[in-house]
Amino acid sequence: MNLSFFIARRYLISKKSNNAINIISWISIIAIAITTAALIVILSAMNGLTGAVAGLYNTFEPDLKITAAKGKYFTADDAFMKKIKAIDGIQAISQTYSDKALIKNNEKQTLVSVKGVDDDFTSVTKVDSSIVEGKYLINQQKNFIVLGRGVANTLGVNIMEISSELSLLSPAKGKATTLNPQNNFTQVYLTPNGVFSLNDEFDYQFVFVSLRTARELFSDSIRVSALEIKCNANKDVQEKLTALLGDNYVVKNRYQLNDVLFKTLETEKLATFIILAFILIIATFNIIGALTMLIIEKKKDIKTLFSLGADLALVRNIFMREGFLITGVGAAIGLVTGLFVCWLQIKFHLVTFGDQFVIPYYPIELQTKDFIWIFCLIMLIGFFAALYPVRFFTKSAKLS
Repeated sequence: MNLSFFIARRYLISKKSNNAINIISWISIIAIAITTAALIVILSAMNGLTGAVAGLYNTFEPDLKITAAKGKYFTADDAFMKKIKAIDGIQAISQTYSDKALIKNNEKQTLVSVKGVDDDFTSVTKVDSSIVEGKYLINQQKNFIVLGRGVANTLGVNIMEISSELSLLSPAKGKATTLNPQNNFTQVYLTPNGVFSLNDEFDYQFVFVSLRTARELFSDSIRVSALEIKCNANKDVQEKLTALLGDNYVVKNRYQLNDVLFKTLETEKLATFIILAFILIIATFNIIGALTMLIIEKKKDIKTLFSLGADLALVRNIFMREGFLITGVGAAIGLVTGLFVCWLQIKFHLVTFGDQFVIPYYPIELQTKDFIWIFCLIMLIGFFAALYPVRFFTKSAKLS
């Protein structure tokens, strides 16, 4: 065993003549352990929250989405589709058409985003898994509609009961304005057959209809607003599509489609990490007091070591290792404690939100990089905390 490590270990576990040194050393260890555990739990909770939000958006958003660089719509003819399907890694493509419209149920009405989808839409998204009432049934030959839960509540629609048809209205395109208001709108009647629920952003905004219905409603028989793609994650499909389509089209992945949301979550995680890191610095600097008192108490031992031929580097190495032991033991206890608390939440769902929330309990996601970053940060702070008292007081102990 290394001599300096052996002596440092003995200093840590042996009883001191002044009991305050033991107390301060263990206070340092406990403070580091608690702060480390808090870092692990909070960062894992932030990871879980990000993953849960991503999961909700994964239900609605495709792997890749192609839109026009200028304007809202573009033509996706057979030649265009054939060119895209030729790219290796693409598993499914769905054509969609989106625009705003007024939806009415008797006297109740609200403005919604209508999304017309084809039969392949469920192959590129998991929106059918979010159905909470009725069923997902979008038939290109019939006028069915799937509503967000918020839209359904606003309109007073109950899928389980027989109700009248809903109507979608959009300003008529390419027609001269008349004195009769009804002639200025394109109106489509639809039968509600399902209600989905993701979150308020989607539930109060979106309804799904067939692509044919959307084109009829918005008087646009050939264009689409987007091509939504499911692809092999191991293939660089996005780069290939961007190179193939050029500057006239924009190809975004799921995270780029919601970049503001995910950047906000990452910023919150970073800010939380920085705040807790400052708390950790304060906790770790208890080491300064512990090492200072230990060096003062061990002046006789230091003089004995010098008399036996030890140099200043060896003496300093002993107390630096003492600082590393205090920091390392605290960090190890904290990492294990944080891991245990996270396991309890994952296994038993101790912290819950209630049935009214989309996520019933607080999600936890453990990431190895968080453990590595936290441990390295703690050891780095411990090094700087131990550096000053060791260099200053061991030098003064030699001179005295």
